[in-house]
Amino acid sequence: MRKEDVSFIRKGEGKDLVFLHGYLSSKEAFLPFLDYFSGRYRVTAFDFCGFGQSAPLTSPFSVSDYAAWTGEAFRLLGIEKPYCIAHSFGCRVAVKMQAIAPFGKEIFDKIIFTGPAGLLPRRTWKYRLKVKAYRAVKKWFPALAERKFGSEEYRSLSPVMKESYKKIVNEDLRGDIAKFSPRALVIEGTEDAVTTAAEAEEYAAILPRGGLKYIKGGHFAFAENAADFTLAAEEFFG
Repeated sequence: MRKEDVSFIRKGEGKDLVFLHGYLSSKEAFLPFLDYFSGRYRVTAFDFCGFGQSAPLTSPFSVSDYAAWTGEAFRLLGIEKPYCIAHSFGCRVAVKMQAIAPFGKEIFDKIIFTGPAGLLPRRTWKYRLKVKAYRAVKKWFPALAERKFGSEEYRSLSPVMKESYKKIVNEDLRGDIAKFSPRALVIEGTEDAVTTAAEAEEYAAILPRGGLKYIKGGHFAFAENAADFTLAAEEFFG
């Protein structure tokens, strides 16, 4: 991996504040915050491998692969123990980065998880029935199975990204979240239908040093309600 493989934006000076974007998003999702927080921090936002203008995936990445890639990006960009704001998929990566770190090493100083992903739903009978139906349809009509059961997000992906996506969404991170040692704050949108309030509450409860705050908005509440999000972030980072 080379520095040229990482598309990033950097502004300001001082303590590092890093932004980790969601799935099918990019560093540009955080542009207003980069401008604002660059007055106090050295802010950095980059595109994950396979997204935005960073290098495309050459093989299907798991969450652990993305965590290792991001750790190398930190090294190349000279980032060490930053504050962090992570959204959705970015929360998965941050959690896994800490999980694979050497014992006793904290990757982040403080971190905000917003719309956090990483909790697999409980295996209800409805879920098991849906899986059986999917497998039955896929056996005889694979194209129909993808249209019927695959999400719009999934259908938009390239073949290698589809394989990566399956690895990502099928990994439950509860065990890793429970071992996440840095101070953390979950900021959840009150109308978030992608990662629900129940998931955010469980996320915060599992985190050893986690808190929870609600602001008005959906899955992108940080952008929809930037004023309240920024205020909460400033209070948390201190």
